[in-house]
Amino acid sequence: MSARGATVPGMRYAALLRGINVGGRQKVPMAELRQLLGTLGLAEVSTYLQSGNAVFSCDQRQHGELAEAIRAGVAERTGISCSVLIRTGEDLASVVARTPRAEPENPARYFVAFLGAEPDPASAESVLAQSFDPDQIWISGREAYLWCPGMPDSKLTNAFVERALGVTATARNWNTVLKLAELTSR
Repeated sequence: MSARGATVPGMRYAALLRGINVGGRQKVPMAELRQLLGTLGLAEVSTYLQSGNAVFSCDQRQHGELAEAIRAGVAERTGISCSVLIRTGEDLASVVARTPRAEPENPARYFVAFLGAEPDPASAESVLAQSFDPDQIWISGREAYLWCPGMPDSKLTNAFVERALGVTATARNWNTVLKLAELTSR
């Protein structure tokens, strides 16, 4: 029960908006995003950082349904077109558990690229067969883990991941992934 006595929906989600508030382009104020999510019937809405991370509760819904509602709402309210990827708290806990680098020496150089769909196995194999030394990539389900000590000169950019795997992607650094996992856990 919430403070007002209403039942709070039990499923926690994170919405990852791709390409907003990056380099001063496609600006979406987080207060506006929180308000928009509330008008979509989502509860316990919060945002994390200014880079398009929102956490909320609602009754269990299909990821695609939630993503499309948020994408359409952002486009209608701001005129900005962006991809939206959805993960549940359980999904994010799994992302953390599956990491190939449990203790990255520099979490700001370790990323998870959240993928819009599981990539074609042949595309994944092709990427994994390449050398990006000193950078590394691992692909697991709908995520690609990127170790990029060579930043900012890394070839493992979000654009590369999308092109090579043929899916929409949006990357978050390890600290952000851990925080989103914490915010969506219960």
